Amino acid sequence: MSLNKQKVPLATGSTILVTGASSGFGLMAARALAGAGHTVYASMRETQGRNAPRVAEIAQWSSATSSDLRTVELDVQSEASVAAAIAAIQQQSGDLDVIVHNAGHMVFGPAEAFTPEQFAQLYDVNVLGTQRVNRAVLPLLRRQGSGLLLWVGSTSHRGGTPPWLAPYFAAKAAMDALAVSYAGELARWGIETSIVVPGAFTQGTNHFLHAGAPADQQRQADYDTGPTQGLADEILTNLAACEPPDAAPESVARAIVEVVNTPRGQRPFRVHIDPSDDGCAVVGAVADRIRAEFLRRINLGDLLSPRQKEPSHEQ
Repeated sequence: MSLNKQKVPLATGSTILVTGASSGFGLMAARALAGAGHTVYASMRETQGRNAPRVAEIAQWSSATSSDLRTVELDVQSEASVAAAIAAIQQQSGDLDVIVHNAGHMVFGPAEAFTPEQFAQLYDVNVLGTQRVNRAVLPLLRRQGSGLLLWVGSTSHRGGTPPWLAPYFAAKAAMDALAVSYAGELARWGIETSIVVPGAFTQGTNHFLHAGAPADQQRQADYDTGPTQGLADEILTNLAACEPPDAAPESVARAIVEVVNTPRGQRPFRVHIDPSDDGCAVVGAVADRIRAEFLRRINLGDLLSPRQKEPSHEQ
């Protein structure tokens, strides 16, 4: 277990865990939240291995900015790793207030060329990883009678979905469905849910650069030499062209800070940050409205917002 800045007094604000915070949206959000006065644990794998330079960089940044940003070893694909990380955070900081489900992985290529095992692995990171974290933290949040689960989704699950990203889109759709279901199940426990939905930022993160490739190279070659020859370049070029020049992935981090800083009970259920405007915001608004209308119709409208009074259930 690796935690930097041991026994440092907590900052005034929330105690927050951000998963997958070694780079991209996760790192940006962790820094922005710490800069806003929160105590933030940036979780990542291999803190004493390949991510050791990042751990050192974060410690230096935290000291230079007088922010409370710490690192913690956490692999969302390992139940033991998740449990150890949460236990270490509790020992050091006590309660947890916010969980930012950010850890994820992208792949790029024709769906047929990915093996079922690759689909399963992507689902494991993007979906089952959130379940491992939830099972570790929710007993604590339920005892507190408060807390926020903030899920970092993707417009790909409902917006304009270009080809070559099917396994990632499927996993993100599953994660969103899980987030929506959890929202209703946790409301009477006083736990809030917000879903931040970024669009396709082709610059400023390593999502596309570090995207996984299909394992079946023969099937990949079939697509690369058949009627779909050149389609990969068309997708990437046209996605980039659709993105406004001023699109900044830091806007996702700012949106996360704004959600966290919003008073309890007033936080938005869903926030879209999509400079390319792929249509997900429109479809999502309809889906969320229908969900709300149906819950009210079956006399479960109270599940649309967190209970204000702490539950009396004994653990």
